[in-house]
Amino acid sequence: MTNKPLESRVWLITGASSGLGYEFTKKALESGDRVIGVSRNSDKLIRFEKDYLETFKSFELDITDRDSVFQVIDNAVDHFGKLDVVVNNAGSMILGMIEEFTKAEIQQQMETNFYGAVWVSQAVMPYLRAQKSGHIVQISSIGGILSGPMTGIYSASKFALEGFSEALAQEASHFGVHVSIVEPGGYWTNLYTKMQFANLNEDYNSVREVLAKQNIESKDSHPKEAAQALMKLVNNDNPPLRLILGSLVFDAAIDHASNKIKIWKDWEDTSRSAEKAIPDPNE
Repeated sequence: MTNKPLESRVWLITGASSGLGYEFTKKALESGDRVIGVSRNSDKLIRFEKDYLETFKSFELDITDRDSVFQVIDNAVDHFGKLDVVVNNAGSMILGMIEEFTKAEIQQQMETNFYGAVWVSQAVMPYLRAQKSGHIVQISSIGGILSGPMTGIYSASKFALEGFSEALAQEASHFGVHVSIVEPGGYWTNLYTKMQFANLNEDYNSVREVLAKQNIESKDSHPKEAAQALMKLVNNDNPPLRLILGSLVFDAAIDHASNKIKIWKDWEDTSRSAEKAIPDPNE
């Protein structure tokens, strides 16, 4: 593992006003870097404006508005002259059984967790491409690795985030730009306090009762722990495509991946028998 020399970088962090985004912003500023903090409401970023007058700049932005995203990115680059680290952190969570979601709720989840990250990635890539350097960090979730009852739509948005980011990583690497997908577990953030629920369907009460009886261990951490891990990630010369944050979710991810591989191998004969190369029958 090699580390980059310490130098002043320019970060752009979405969802910078609270939770993980706030701690990411704080850590970057304390390290001597410059930060563009983006949030729907920039009031909570006033402290940074006062304490880091020369190295911090905030912009209010709804990341689901593509045109506004491109405009703010242009303004951010104009302000500090470049971008080095882009953290797509803004996100939300709506829980419910798949059948309980309205069209609007599903669209809301996808607009924030998926489309917003796509718009930011599209807007910053021309700058990173031109300078042939940079690092885009997509904040996913353990929900981007596995899914379960109540988290289906949230996980769908994170699976989509991971899918496009994996492709982006391969495209961007040709220009010296890194892309990493960070998959955090539990942290004490307002993601949970602002968590929404779809309208309950009473037919699923029995499912909820089963879930309530499950003894699921949870040991949430302070977001500053995630910020320290993020700094290690962006300081590395060869950052990984994926980075899990947290011991419990690390174990859960390994178990999930191992079980997936086992099922594939159990059905290997059927999978291989479904393929037999022949000339194009339509010709």
